[in-house]
Amino acid sequence: METSVTIIGIVIAIIVAIPVYFSARTSAASKSKILGIKKKFSPTHPEDFDLTESQSNKTLTIDQKNRRFILMNFNPNQQESTYVDLKTVSSCKLVLTTEGPSDTIVKIDFEFQDKETPKKITIPFYDFDDDRIKQISAYQDHQFAKKWLKIIQDSISR
Repeated sequence: METSVTIIGIVIAIIVAIPVYFSARTSAASKSKILGIKKKFSPTHPEDFDLTESQSNKTLTIDQKNRRFILMNFNPNQQESTYVDLKTVSSCKLVLTTEGPSDTIVKIDFEFQDKETPKKITIPFYDFDDDRIKQISAYQDHQFAKKWLKIIQDSISR
């Protein structure tokens, strides 16, 4: 009786331990990748990026004191990171691209207006073609983008 209980206990422990191990490993790799990107744009003080948040393969981070912003897109099709010095822009807004009679959101972009020139800096945030879950992610990403738009606007207006 004791041997069978021990074997069942070991099997259950292994079943629980394997997903926890892989989750921890993935999280560590993701944190390492994010830190590497922060170091790329701020080699001496990557810790200055005081607010960092991730959702749906996207990570946004901002240095509110020095007014710098990085959007990291870890989409399997196209991994990229975009840096914006918020001291050089006068405003930021969300640009939604919709399609069809149901106003389905197919694209969300952050659009920054340069202070010195009429040039606009457009950073893609959500693309329907890259979305695996389709409209569920569109709604979540839209809410996430709205939240970060407020954070960015507050940082620009300082």
